[in-house]
Amino acid sequence: MPHFDPISHTGLVELLTDRILEISGRAVIAIDGADAAEPLAIADRIATALRDTGRAAEVVSLHDYIRPASLRMEFGRTDEMSYRAAWFDYAALDREVIRALRENARWLPALWDEERDRSARSPIRSAAPDTVLLVAGPMLFGRGLSFDLTVRLDMSEAALRRRTAPEAQWTIPAILRHDRDNPYAPSFFIRWEHPDRPALRIDDDAVK
Repeated sequence: MPHFDPISHTGLVELLTDRILEISGRAVIAIDGADAAEPLAIADRIATALRDTGRAAEVVSLHDYIRPASLRMEFGRTDEMSYRAAWFDYAALDREVIRALRENARWLPALWDEERDRSARSPIRSAAPDTVLLVAGPMLFGRGLSFDLTVRLDMSEAALRRRTAPEAQWTIPAILRHDRDNPYAPSFFIRWEHPDRPALRIDDDAVK
């Protein structure tokens, strides 16, 4: 049976940083979590820690790979299936970040400006031989995306409802359904019920 060991944010960043440093060459890391889990924040801390060791590291926010409003809101602003299937451009993320890094040593930091609802006009960036890209956002698993290491910030429905803004509560059923339909064993499973008190799952399948 699995058990959960409490871990501090500092300890978690150190653990993940050390594990990522074991990966040679260019690598893509998934930090999967609902917006309520703030996966971008922990990804930023890991990237900073990696850069402090001399490793090139950058963060890619899934919200910079959001689709135009005309597509994601085609069936209304609160359509559950749209949030699961049409909100984020996972195919573009795969093409412009994951495969571009591995095949062409380059990557696109942002595709679409969510606030202005227009092209981000972000220049393509070249990657160093040891570049690490941390991709942070919701529902990354079950998309056929190839990551070198995966981190799951897991929140129950109750935790999601506590920490999700009122105007975004409609996204919770979509996130929960996606998770149920796409069971996945991440490299690191972090219980994120109370983000100030995370816990690391420990069992034989915890690290792969």
